[in-house]
Amino acid sequence: RSRRLLVNLAHLGLPLATEALSPLAMDYLDDLVSWTAIGARTTESQIHRELVSGLPMPTGFKNGTDGSVGVAVNAMKSAAHGHHRLGFNGHGQPAMITTPGNPDTHLVLRGGRGITNYDVSSIAAAVDALASAGVGTSVMVDCSHDNACKQPERQPAIAREVITQRRSGNPAIKGLMIESFLQQGRQDDADELAYGLSITDPCLGWDETEQLLRSL
Repeated sequence: RSRRLLVNLAHLGLPLATEALSPLAMDYLDDLVSWTAIGARTTESQIHRELVSGLPMPTGFKNGTDGSVGVAVNAMKSAAHGHHRLGFNGHGQPAMITTPGNPDTHLVLRGGRGITNYDVSSIAAAVDALASAGVGTSVMVDCSHDNACKQPERQPAIAREVITQRRSGNPAIKGLMIESFLQQGRQDDADELAYGLSITDPCLGWDETEQLLRSL
């Protein structure tokens, strides 16, 4: 079902992004994905680092849940090298896969535990850490999660702040991540659910998202 959905979306001409939560599932989907994220809780996972080393698309590692960038820097260094990992071959059979290494990784800043890291000094410090480690200095800013203190209405202001930095001449900033769905906010999973309202993280609504993108 997941693959059929991605195929249908690809036929519309949409570039698709995902978070690689299950490493084994990516072997069935990666030819349809244009960009992949590794979440804050899995950036430190060696299995996910090995997975990224064989992915055929750019991948962003999120900083740790404490707001530090060290685990993401180490993940980028590890993923740049080849590995041997358990996965599936072209026939869907379990196999040991030799990966070539992925040079197209970058850092995703998402804040952490009361810390925000989308401001000028935080991004500059992150770029310095990347440069010192000898990895790529590209940065994407996650306007949600701890950067927005889980308050979706804060995302537009954060996005505009980051775009201002980019327009002011910071070439390291390569993109934004915005959590968006049909309706603004979130709900708990239950038997009766409101259509188009997130059951995970709180999101911007569709109208607010359109307004933000057009303004940017």
